[in-house]
Amino acid sequence: MFFKRKKKATDESYGAFGTGTVLSLEQVPDPVFAQKMMGDGYAIELTDGTIVAPSEGEVTVVFPTGHAYGIVREDGVEILVHLGIDTVQLEGKGFVSHVKVGDKVSRGDKLATMDLELIKEAGKSIISPMIITSGQAITLHRDGETVTPTTEDIFSVNA
Repeated sequence: MFFKRKKKATDESYGAFGTGTVLSLEQVPDPVFAQKMMGDGYAIELTDGTIVAPSEGEVTVVFPTGHAYGIVREDGVEILVHLGIDTVQLEGKGFVSHVKVGDKVSRGDKLATMDLELIKEAGKSIISPMIITSGQAITLHRDGETVTPTTEDIFSVNA
């Protein structure tokens, strides 16, 4: 068969990937994210270094530096969680990965741990974007709010 039908995800909601204040992408201090060149999404200005899966899916990308993670849901929605801004320059310092490519994750499963103080001392921003890289737009429901990984209904993907 030439066309593969996308399955409906078991859990259609999205949670926060960390603890901190929700920001619209336009507030991210990097034009690639702020201008939505990679896709729509939102960011969190983190106050805690524990990073979790915002949704269920399969881990498809784990950057060797530990600063970015890709997850694909059963319904085909692709998610990129990018930890900090310009943090790739740290070459992995301040990041510990807890997953590998091919792992199945549920919302709330630990993806990584960040050393926020080390990252800030290195002059890097801890504002961390989450991007829908499969092209869907989102509606952000909690702009400016403080969230934790247990906070529900951060955003919805527009059909």
